[in-house]
Amino acid sequence: MSAIAPTTTMQAPSRAVSLSRAGKLFLAVFLIIVFEGSVRKWVSSASTLPLILLRDMLALMLVVYAWRHGHLRRHRKITAAMMAWTCVVVGWGLLQLVAGQSTPVVYVIGLRFWLLYIWFAVAAAAAMNEADYRAAIKAAAYVMLLLAPLAVLQHYSPPGARINTQIDGDEESVFVAVVGVVRTTGTFSFTSGYATYLTMVAPLVFGILAARKRNQFQFLFALAVFGAFATGALVSGSRTAAITSAGMLGAFLVGRLLFSKTRNKVGAAVAVAVIGLLTAIFAYVFRDAIGVTQTRFEQASAAEDFTERVLTVLFGEPWVLDLVTWLGYGVGFGSNLATYVRTGSADVFALAEAEGGRILMEGGLLGFAYIALKYLVLVLGVIRSLKISISTNSPYPLLVWLTTALAVVSWPALGQLTANALLGLMFAYALLLFRYPRLEIFPPRASRS
Repeated sequence: MSAIAPTTTMQAPSRAVSLSRAGKLFLAVFLIIVFEGSVRKWVSSASTLPLILLRDMLALMLVVYAWRHGHLRRHRKITAAMMAWTCVVVGWGLLQLVAGQSTPVVYVIGLRFWLLYIWFAVAAAAAMNEADYRAAIKAAAYVMLLLAPLAVLQHYSPPGARINTQIDGDEESVFVAVVGVVRTTGTFSFTSGYATYLTMVAPLVFGILAARKRNQFQFLFALAVFGAFATGALVSGSRTAAITSAGMLGAFLVGRLLFSKTRNKVGAAVAVAVIGLLTAIFAYVFRDAIGVTQTRFEQASAAEDFTERVLTVLFGEPWVLDLVTWLGYGVGFGSNLATYVRTGSADVFALAEAEGGRILMEGGLLGFAYIALKYLVLVLGVIRSLKISISTNSPYPLLVWLTTALAVVSWPALGQLTANALLGLMFAYALLLFRYPRLEIFPPRASRS
């Protein structure tokens, strides 16, 4: 009924105002992913496996919760495709096991890397409500506010400082951008974890920046989050962070102008100019950090061809196709966890460094199918997000899926535990976008009259 009786109290449109169990599980997994590295670095290196088991258990609990309560029916096609893909991976892994290409332990690890956090993303997208989604976006922003000053402190501290070394490590094990300047890690145990988080959080930061603000605190919060993101990227000392952050900023500025309504073009242009000015200010303040990153690029280009490096990250090492077998070396074999279980050390990747090469060598024919499936999903997701950006006059949906595409193609998700989990988070944000395309990050307060 659309009519309201005269005696009925008028209320704001109904919306979920509290976190669901799915939202709480998602946030718990999120926080463990972000802070488990700091526990391993500064408290106890023995906490690695317990923390991994805890977050994997929570991720599995979210999947079971979504299944038992019927939430997965919201995404019938996705759930059906995931069930089919799960059966294929399980069956192929068993075939590798029977053929002697794998072991039971590596097989289980492979199922975890190939399936768990994809299911986690699908379950989160199906079960989380608007309040959960809003809280997940703000949680990523609050963490960025924490990581930025930590990264600045790490950047300006010597490599041997306690904040830059692990509890069982020394100065020699610390990665540096140039002599005397570290590649910052934030709360993560390795530099790639921090750079990966910066990539994941970029579209969320810009979504907050472009969101409608209803009071001064929200406006200042958005500026603070953007400042934290810019600062964190500038002092990272990471080529990956520098390229992706700059690329996402450029895409946001162009999208802000391109997708805004005609009558709002002037306001969008002013907003772009202000953001550009703020970026220039941050670049001036941290000009020494930019100099370090430039030196890092120059040193790396002298040691390796930059174009070749990018092509390797996107498509895999050129020698991989010569070593790929039709059956593969075993799903999970190339992960750092499987390497650690087999050898007691995870300093190097067992098969290939690039994600594409690792997929092909682990899965064989299954690897080719996996890559084809990933690109199909990405094409469909980007196209749909573009339509949403056009209909909502916001670059945020497209930015989320462009970042997801970059993550799926380039992150070492089948090799590194942190990257694997962060990809699950990124994919969850991307799928939630389809359920709540017009989500207000700063919603109006429910009022009674």
